[in-house]
Amino acid sequence: MPIETRSSYGPHVKASLAGSASNADPDAALPGVIGDSPVMREVYRTTRQVAPSRACVLIVGETGTGKELIARAIHDLSPRSTGPYIRVNCGALTESLLESELFGHVKGSFTGAVDNRTGRFEAAHAGSIFLDEINSTSPKLQVKLLRVLQEGEFERVGDNNTKKVDTRIVAATNRDLLDEIDTGRFREDLYYRLNVVPILLPALRDRRDDVELLVLSFLKRYAEQNRREMRKVHPEAMRKLREHDWPGNVRELQNYVERAVILGSGQEMLVEHLPPQLRGETSPRPIRHRGAASADFGSLTSELVRQGIRTAGPNATDLHDRVVGQVERELIQQVLQSCDRVQIKAAARLGINRNTLHKKLSEYRIDENLPASAPNGDGDDARSGEPSPPDDES
Repeated sequence: MPIETRSSYGPHVKASLAGSASNADPDAALPGVIGDSPVMREVYRTTRQVAPSRACVLIVGETGTGKELIARAIHDLSPRSTGPYIRVNCGALTESLLESELFGHVKGSFTGAVDNRTGRFEAAHAGSIFLDEINSTSPKLQVKLLRVLQEGEFERVGDNNTKKVDTRIVAATNRDLLDEIDTGRFREDLYYRLNVVPILLPALRDRRDDVELLVLSFLKRYAEQNRREMRKVHPEAMRKLREHDWPGNVRELQNYVERAVILGSGQEMLVEHLPPQLRGETSPRPIRHRGAASADFGSLTSELVRQGIRTAGPNATDLHDRVVGQVERELIQQVLQSCDRVQIKAAARLGINRNTLHKKLSEYRIDENLPASAPNGDGDDARSGEPSPPDDES
């Protein structure tokens, strides 16, 4: 679990940040963030406005848009910049392990708790804590988070003594939390406590004017790192880069530029240095089934629904359960198999929390039908990829 107990920036950058909070152009780019489009200038402006305050900030954006860079800038532009900066990825741990990670535990509170442990909130006292993928937290954990936000207090796992902390919380999500509230996966009261100041990070496809700046910046960085001479981009290659939709956002672009530098030659990035899907030569990951010709997902879905209706007959009154249920069961089964039955990974890929996944597994009896692909062990411990939690950790 990543933890940073000091500022992420060096002293020269921090001095620049301190100056930018009061004197510099409020629309100027933040260190490490590249872009000069109107939507990004709005992000810079909001970041500088909110950083000196104590308010919670909710950063919303797709994966790969740079949410952590904004969280770090908020910390380093704040009066807490000399304090610790702690990052926690809430989607990377099971509920029980995440609770212990955030709030700590006392010796003997559960099997394996051989020592007292300080949680991330205590470690972030007088500083900032960045909760990435906040949408992945369970309802039980959301209650404890709400209490920390409202009262600044909590108990370690297995302890009755209340701890007080002074920590600035910055959270991030790649999902619409209002949709999560509607489906019962996220508490409305916690949402409003977190969403004091929202910062919306645009997808790269919504700021195509920044693509050239990003490409040239990454090109310079990776050429220097790899001792290559590539410093320019052919106009046709740049056109291809600008036209791509970038589902992986800046992270995807960064990877493609690094690849071009490593595999290419000469001083100029050419179209031939780009991956096939950008060159327009092939479609990424075409969908095929049982030897049939490839088809787009929409066509396959339409055919599947037609087959379901036809099979059910004209008098069926359970079409929703019959068709949707069968598709959902197959989806969960295949995702579990692709994740080697590690449930926390499967739940993350499906976009649901682990409790919901457990209910679906029971409802569809998927465990009984999946081949045992886990390398060791059996039962829930082997599937979850985590130690068996205690019966009662709270």
